[in-house]
Amino acid sequence: MNLSNLKPAKGAVRKRKRIGRGSGSGHGGTSTRGHKGAQSRSGYSQKKGFEGGQMPLYRRVPKGGFKNINRVEYVGINIDRIQQLHDEKGITVFTPEIFRENGLVSKNDLIKVLGRGELTAKVEVSAHAFSETAMKAIENNGGVATKM
Repeated sequence: MNLSNLKPAKGAVRKRKRIGRGSGSGHGGTSTRGHKGAQSRSGYSQKKGFEGGQMPLYRRVPKGGFKNINRVEYVGINIDRIQQLHDEKGITVFTPEIFRENGLVSKNDLIKVLGRGELTAKVEVSAHAFSETAMKAIENNGGVATKM
């Protein structure tokens, strides 16, 4: 075997099907499209999900619920996390920028402070929303909870 007698494997290369080149080609006349009907015409395209007239899957499957387009999505930060940041880094004033710097929220997130955990530090927290338990926990320690 050398470069002059290399060939592709048997059956690996097939001749191109030349459609619509006369009856002698075996693919003339209707050009392998069958007789008449929408599918034989040029420019034919089927609707997405069309199943030949059978009720399509997207209509057979039951739908449920709805998505409220006016929902306001908050990122929750618990007071135990605020206490942890206070203990580790000595932070007493918490703003969205501080939360962002510490990797708790992204740039345009709305922040809600939640009441899980213990808070012993006197801290000032400004956020977009507070749960009642979080508000009480912050104010019971002499801290300030400010809604933005």
